[in-house]
Amino acid sequence: MAALAGVSLLATACAGGAGSSAPADEESPAAATETGRVAISYPGGIAVLDPETLEVVDEFETEEFTRLNAFGDGRTIAVTTSEGFQMLDTGEAVLTDALFEGTTPGHVVIHGENTVLFDDRTGTTTIVPTDGFADGYDALPETTTYTADAPHHGVSIVLENGSLITTVGDETARTGAKALHPHEDHWDEAAASAECPGIHGEGTAADEAVIFGCENGALLFKDEAFTKLAAPDAYGRMGNAFVSETSPIVVGDYKNDPDAEGYLLNAVALIDTAAETLEVVELPAEVQYTFRDIARGPEDLAYILSTDGHIHVLDPATGELTESYPVIDPWKGPAEWQDAHPAIKVDGEIAYVTEPAANSVHAVDLTTGEVIASVELDYTPNELAVAIG
Repeated sequence: MAALAGVSLLATACAGGAGSSAPADEESPAAATETGRVAISYPGGIAVLDPETLEVVDEFETEEFTRLNAFGDGRTIAVTTSEGFQMLDTGEAVLTDALFEGTTPGHVVIHGENTVLFDDRTGTTTIVPTDGFADGYDALPETTTYTADAPHHGVSIVLENGSLITTVGDETARTGAKALHPHEDHWDEAAASAECPGIHGEGTAADEAVIFGCENGALLFKDEAFTKLAAPDAYGRMGNAFVSETSPIVVGDYKNDPDAEGYLLNAVALIDTAAETLEVVELPAEVQYTFRDIARGPEDLAYILSTDGHIHVLDPATGELTESYPVIDPWKGPAEWQDAHPAIKVDGEIAYVTEPAANSVHAVDLTTGEVIASVELDYTPNELAVAIG
């Protein structure tokens, strides 16, 4: 594996656990693994990385820009392409022919026993058993679908009781969400809310409390009912929810100036789904981030990869920053959201961080802040995903 082209290891510490170094596998680089691997996209390609050493296991040609989404089975990554959701097997390191067709594939949501795919162009929700590829990728698993009244950029989630919570909108606007109960040949509407303009993103906190972001706060669904949580500003957009299913508190990105240029943000929304409250916390001037730069990790804390190159640790219970770990060089926000810029994903106690300006990926032990492995690539990493399960 040390002879693989295009890779130069910068550092690998010998710490225990997920970040420990390991001897090269005597099998081929594409040998199956029981460990969730890391995938990064770059212009025209995707690379699968070993989660411990960050060595490149294999590379694949694909479209110029693709998005990467964990599928939830500890092995599969859903790659969004112009044809739909294509399955990447990180165990064998194979970009398979398994494809859920879609014209504008969008959000992928993992919860309970299901992974839910949303196609924006058709408004179709596809519900897939998360263990559907346990026997391989030769055939697609059986799925259940629901088609919205009108296509829109949406998202859906299936709760443990089978209820489908899905967004409502059309090509001109998104307005809210509704809850549907399944029957053999139809869905019954159980609850609905039109109080969430610009609805976007989804997260499920403790006790299956579901949060959606709105342009004026957030929309909460729990106990079979929707509750609107208003932002303190007339325009207070939360677009993405960063959650832990063992914590009632949701961390959301937050923007209060609709005319602000660029994608950098300097505040977060803290939503207590148990108390049904929304609070905005302004961050220090040096702590700026984009939608790719927040993740939940050990002890249900939030980890913010900011433009100063540090991972800042946020305690959602208090809104205070408690630690700061230097990881990469300072960076500037992207001109367009698709442009390569630093991203963070967490698996257990390990954070994976991209550094596009240095064509690098790093593994960080979040319990100590130590960078335990780094790799320099021959291309610029953009999207990042970890095959968590």
